[in-house]
Amino acid sequence: MQKLRIPGRFKVPPLIRLRAPALTLALTSLAAFGLCAWGGLRLNSTGSLPLGLYRVSTAADANLAEFCPPEPYSRLSVVRQYRNPGNCPDGDSPLLKPIVARQGDVVVLSKSGLQVNGVLLRNTAARAQDSKARFLPHYPFGTYRVSSGTIWVASSYHPLSFDSRYFGPISTTIIRHRLKPFLTL
Repeated sequence: MQKLRIPGRFKVPPLIRLRAPALTLALTSLAAFGLCAWGGLRLNSTGSLPLGLYRVSTAADANLAEFCPPEPYSRLSVVRQYRNPGNCPDGDSPLLKPIVARQGDVVVLSKSGLQVNGVLLRNTAARAQDSKARFLPHYPFGTYRVSSGTIWVASSYHPLSFDSRYFGPISTTIIRHRLKPFLTL
């Protein structure tokens, strides 16, 4: 009769023990992001807006725009890593910004910040340098009337937001979606 051999406990190397949970977390995160995008939800993890989920909306009062920045600002934001990897043509994620001015509004961009129809928006003064002390050119100071087919976007939530104070008005044709807060912190 042959003896039955029961092997000793197999030891899993530490690196493999760490890979499995990390892989599970990565796959779960990708699935969650995919479901959010498919379900019309967007996750904001940047400082430009409160952290949380935002939903795609066709409502007239949906005051947030999701868009891929135009060139040369697209390239600048990729090179300087202002955005995370995503699905814009440049390989990074779209920007999610509040719409602060629409057709007919008067925008004044000055050293003090963005003023819309006479109201200065807090935290919108253009910085001469980004957070890593690199030169950051702003859109030319001046007074602008928002023309048809364009909007100005800016975050008064965070002073380091990359928005119209640096690239000026954007075409409404590059807006992917309008959004509203869904669940934010």
